Amino acid sequence: MSLLFLFDMDDVLYDYDWRTRMADLTAITGHDLHELRRRWWISGLEWQAEAGTPSTPDAYLAAVNEAIGAEISVEDWVRIRSEATQPRPAALDAVRRAGELGRVALLTNNGILVHEHLHVVAPELVPIMGRENMHASAAFGARKPDPQVYANALAHYGVEARDAFFTDDRIENIEGAASIGITAHLYRDAASLLAAIEEFASEAQAA
Repeated sequence: MSLLFLFDMDDVLYDYDWRTRMADLTAITGHDLHELRRRWWISGLEWQAEAGTPSTPDAYLAAVNEAIGAEISVEDWVRIRSEATQPRPAALDAVRRAGELGRVALLTNNGILVHEHLHVVAPELVPIMGRENMHASAAFGARKPDPQVYANALAHYGVEARDAFFTDDRIENIEGAASIGITAHLYRDAASLLAAIEEFASEAQAA
């Protein structure tokens, strides 16, 4: 039996300061916070991207630049996302422990451009889970909480739902994973996450 532990990124393993990100984008584009969010995020274009459309990094950035009316480079987009993403050491320790009990992987709602650069956005995870196990939802063709994204992740790893654990800070994402039989933990703090990991592994071993 091989256990799979899936982890959300933002506000679980990392603090995500979206206001810092928007401030940096404002400096480049000249748009204020409301206008930036209206053009890309509130419009629903980011949600589409998180579900896999556009399907390539180049197409994603082209769509962003068209919507925002600016020429943001790949380097700036990734740098700005990285600077707004700061690690939570205790949560990363919980991932390390999970790695002793099974396979660990990242599953974050993000577009394909961030997927290709997760090793830059979240470099602390590379030695813990390996670059190949760091996934944005776009790579699986659906976004949380759609049950399909979890099913696609399980298929990718060849793991049954009963042998998978998932944690996220959003209840709807937990419910989406649980709906297909994954053991889902609503993240509140690193200590309770570690306890949930240990409990899941213990129960799986006893089954």
